[in-house]
Amino acid sequence: MKLKEVNNLILASSSPRRKELLSLLKIPFDIIVSDIDESINLENDLDKEIENLSYKKAYAVFKDHQDSIVIGSDTIVILNNKVLGKPKDKEEAKEMLRSLQDNTHTVLTAVTIISKDKYDTFSIKADVTFNHMDEEEIEEYVNTNEPLDKAGSYAIQGDGAKYIKQVNGDYYAVIGLPISEVYNRLKNFMPM
Repeated sequence: MKLKEVNNLILASSSPRRKELLSLLKIPFDIIVSDIDESINLENDLDKEIENLSYKKAYAVFKDHQDSIVIGSDTIVILNNKVLGKPKDKEEAKEMLRSLQDNTHTVLTAVTIISKDKYDTFSIKADVTFNHMDEEEIEEYVNTNEPLDKAGSYAIQGDGAKYIKQVNGDYYAVIGLPISEVYNRLKNFMPM
């Protein structure tokens, strides 16, 4: 069976970016958003915490759709061992952008794929380096409202792209779904 023949795939995410990336696989899928507590314990190992969160998202949908293959994912931005989530307002977005500019931070995206037979949880890291941004650029970017619903206050695939100097690692993991790794791991969920 080829991946394109799968007709029971569910993406457990409301992210338009994840939807767009999964669409690249040319596999039909449904979207069912999981309603779970997305908080993580910042005192614990962040890789494990974000992987556990991706599992919880996938399982929350899978438990009601056990004939499906469900993909859950979550992404965090880490700068100097501090997690930068989605900003609560424009001022916090500006603060985050000030801290990111002229610095390199890590983006960690975890994914869980779950079916009735098995599950696979993994995480992918990428290091992203920002150029210098002056106050006018920060103000202008925040006023686009793009940073307001993004971890770390930027979208690498949007207007934020012009401020990115370098990416070391999976570009698509920075967007929110490491699509090549998802594609290759999905193959393990196909019947022989």
